[in-house]
Amino acid sequence: MKKVLFVCVHNAGRSQMAEAFFNQMANGKARGFSAGTKPASKVTLVAAEAMREVGLDISRRKPKLLTAEMLEYVDLVINMGCGVEGNCPASFLPTDDWHIEGPAGKPIERVREIRDQVKAKVEGLIRELEGEEILPSFNIALNQP
Repeated sequence: MKKVLFVCVHNAGRSQMAEAFFNQMANGKARGFSAGTKPASKVTLVAAEAMREVGLDISRRKPKLLTAEMLEYVDLVINMGCGVEGNCPASFLPTDDWHIEGPAGKPIERVREIRDQVKAKVEGLIRELEGEEILPSFNIALNQP
């Protein structure tokens, strides 16, 4: 089973969203994880609210510190856009940077846009992984919440 790690600075918004969307869409055929270089004490409330609107509850998740062991455990690392802050790790794994704005301090309308951007990126990642035959066909409807 392939494993993808979504990384942002605080692991309180965009990486948590990506983990939730990925695990829902992968339907048990791959696994997503998330972590941060400077984890917050809790998930951003407005991010949790935006995710609840699409049927995913991330409110009880605990932000986690990114560790070297995590990097060894996964097949792919996705930086959520934290390269801008200069706090994302370099790794020897395949890494992509999605350049997604963090939701902290944003109004719910903007966080919905960020959430939808994260979802679209995850959908694209799923399609890409399926196309490379890295993942078996998920046989899922990507437009479902």
